[in-house]
Amino acid sequence: MSITNYGIGKVSRHTGCKVETIRYYESIGLLDDPGRTAGGHRSYSAQHIAQLNFIRRGRELGFSLQEVSELLGLAGQDGKTCAQVRDVTAAHLADVRGKIRDLSQMAAALEDMVAQCDQNASPSCPIIESLSPTQEALDLPPKG
Repeated sequence: MSITNYGIGKVSRHTGCKVETIRYYESIGLLDDPGRTAGGHRSYSAQHIAQLNFIRRGRELGFSLQEVSELLGLAGQDGKTCAQVRDVTAAHLADVRGKIRDLSQMAAALEDMVAQCDQNASPSCPIIESLSPTQEALDLPPKG
């Protein structure tokens, strides 16, 4: 498929990236600056399409913009090694696993709250009580 010299709207539709997002990626240097037509409009090449697809897929996998930038740099580097790409990916995987642990703990806490409500027919709600600040927290001395 050869897509060259398309405007930002067509690039947006083709890649699934919003126009504002494409402009943002350009502004932070994540996406190469496109050429301009005689009328001053952006003119994108197949390379831009490939970069945007790479960025979008990386973001779908949860890579940060910094990590995507590193990976793009490695992808375009002649002397890159798979080990360098692996290191960036392994660090991201460790972050994802940490988030999964945190979310599992949150889920367990929420399950406990729901179970307390299921067993409680009184007008007081254990969930509301657990979310409300304690009196000690309300009695903190002023900052300063």
